[in-house]
Amino acid sequence: MDHSSSGGETGLHARVLDELGTAVCGGELPAGSVLNIDELVDRHAVSRSVIREVLRVLASMGLIETRRRVGVLIRPAEAWNVFDPQVIRWRLASAGRMAQLRSITELRTAVEPHAAWLAARRISPDDASDLVGIAAKMWAAGQAGDEDRFLRLDIEFHRRVLAASGNEMFGKLRELVAEVLTGRHHYHLMPHHPDQQALQLHADVASALQRRDGEAARRAMVQIMEQAFDEMKSMWEQTTEPNPVG
Repeated sequence: MDHSSSGGETGLHARVLDELGTAVCGGELPAGSVLNIDELVDRHAVSRSVIREVLRVLASMGLIETRRRVGVLIRPAEAWNVFDPQVIRWRLASAGRMAQLRSITELRTAVEPHAAWLAARRISPDDASDLVGIAAKMWAAGQAGDEDRFLRLDIEFHRRVLAASGNEMFGKLRELVAEVLTGRHHYHLMPHHPDQQALQLHADVASALQRRDGEAARRAMVQIMEQAFDEMKSMWEQTTEPNPVG
């Protein structure tokens, strides 16, 4: 979803949107805080029209609301559109990134194994063959320590499995998966060299889909998710942030 405005103010709009979104999602502007438009104009050195457009976008994400005789109010986290990729990005940029990683990984654990099971019934032979090729390229990138290429291939792999499920709602989750994989990479919350088992499990998913073995595909995807949790838990223990895993 493109939240930027048109014309020469696009860059200013994007900067202010990013700054305010990060401040809200990071708790710097807590729920119940009231924003003053004139103060925002002065603080960010932009026009009222830019601030109004930014506030319109934040309202569409559920982060703020305008109340008569009160003004622009920061809404509580439960009101946010937590599926918006930009909200996810801001939450990953905050001190609470581990909780965001946990919640998305829990969602992926619920959805992606079943998506793989459905894909075994619905994927075309050509798409299954492509997926085998992507898994092989992931292996090569992982062995070479090419983190950027591995990330691109990992995102593409999971995007294709979600799409191959034939469920359009599962397919829309590809943006969330891309954000969380990119966030883990950006904040150094992934191993420098992908685990051999993780590489093998992606190959196992692709091979199972090619054989139309839904149960094997589901099992391998569950293991991919479990391994992601294990990797993140070891990193949670190295941070000062409380471990959110109960």
